[in-house]
Amino acid sequence: MTPLRFILVGLGARSRIWRRVIAEHPDCRLVGVVETDADRLASALAEMPDVAGGPSLEDVAGRVDADVALLCTPPAGRHAQVAAACRADLAILAEKPLADSLADAEAHVAAAARAGVPLAVGLNFRYLAVTKALKELFAPDRLGPPEFGRFTYERWRDGRLPHLNRYPLTMSQPMLWEQSIHHFDLMRYVYDADPVRISARTFNPSWSMYEGDANVGALITFTGGVEVTYQGTWAGNWQKMGFEWRTECRRGVALQQEMFGALGYALRDDPALTTVPLLAEEPWVDDARGLLEDFVGHFRDGTPLPCPGTDHLISLRMVEACIQASAGAGTVELRDMGPQQT
Repeated sequence: MTPLRFILVGLGARSRIWRRVIAEHPDCRLVGVVETDADRLASALAEMPDVAGGPSLEDVAGRVDADVALLCTPPAGRHAQVAAACRADLAILAEKPLADSLADAEAHVAAAARAGVPLAVGLNFRYLAVTKALKELFAPDRLGPPEFGRFTYERWRDGRLPHLNRYPLTMSQPMLWEQSIHHFDLMRYVYDADPVRISARTFNPSWSMYEGDANVGALITFTGGVEVTYQGTWAGNWQKMGFEWRTECRRGVALQQEMFGALGYALRDDPALTTVPLLAEEPWVDDARGLLEDFVGHFRDGTPLPCPGTDHLISLRMVEACIQASAGAGTVELRDMGPQQT
């Protein structure tokens, strides 16, 4: 069977993980790379002499036979990349978020639909072992359905570090677009529910290195009446990360105390948490492997496309609702948010 052939667009922080997992997958092959930085492109091509390279997706797609454009570029300004992929009949797998505005994301999804090309978004946190185990706790014969929760994420993210993408430093609402989008997607995925209404406040502490707001506080109502209190920051003034996701269910509580693990549960009268055993995994890599496996399965076996762009738009509307609420709109009803004007 011919491997699925990828063109990797962007050689920034996430690209090495994708290069690794594609190289390891027997049904995948990297055939092209795109990078506007000439030195970075030359360095990558020196490591991969059999791969074509160039400054644009249109250029590389015109020189190699490929199946997929993997976008590891900043979310702003992807119009040319999406258009080039559509013209070349390439499926699209894009790093989250799909865009840095809801209107642009909706335009990308619409363009892919018109061209008849699949568009998936790399929401790899769905593939963490802890995420899968947490979702299983809400079965009727375990804790039962969730009714309310609290999600806190407190981090000092030094955006100047060389292994991190630098573009969030100048983004509008960097916490929402780059980090909270993961958390909102996880809530939807784990609770199997969609947002109904959101009230929120965003702000920036005096010591923040980010131009846009690095702090988010929100109250979110989901279908089924699930209520979640959310607090997230990239400007927590302690280098030790704080993470806690507590969910109250009909029979007890689920508690995740680390981003990649530390999951436990307790029934109402239990004196202590019961630890949920998790398979050992390499964060950022094994979850990318899981996503890639499902993505390949869509083309090989006809399984559903993982994390489709249409689904991603629902999570992005949560981001936009937070922005509108913080700007003075009060509580935002998601049903009132029609397509954004481009």
